[in-house]
Amino acid sequence: MSFNPLQPIEKNDKDLYAYIESGRSLSLEAGALGRMEKLLIAMALDAAHGAVNGVKSLAMQAMDEGASKAQVMEALRVAAYISGVGSVYTAAAGLQDVLK
Repeated sequence: MSFNPLQPIEKNDKDLYAYIESGRSLSLEAGALGRMEKLLIAMALDAAHGAVNGVKSLAMQAMDEGASKAQVMEALRVAAYISGVGSVYTAAAGLQDVLK
């Protein structure tokens, strides 16, 4: 990802940025679940929370890790089942340029 949405935080509060980055590393590094699976989970959560840009970024990262379009869509099925149709609309907006 070339654009860092946390750039204002990084520039103005190095400690807060380091805290966020350490949490990201801990949460998304491969373990019992692979990085791709964790990114798909995070994408589904962002869809459920209405974070369009997060859906886009995480879907792209998951696909860079080897996720197929079908895997992205199946993760969104889980979000839709648990969180409702609003997550599908969020995902559709985030995936406009990602899934063609």
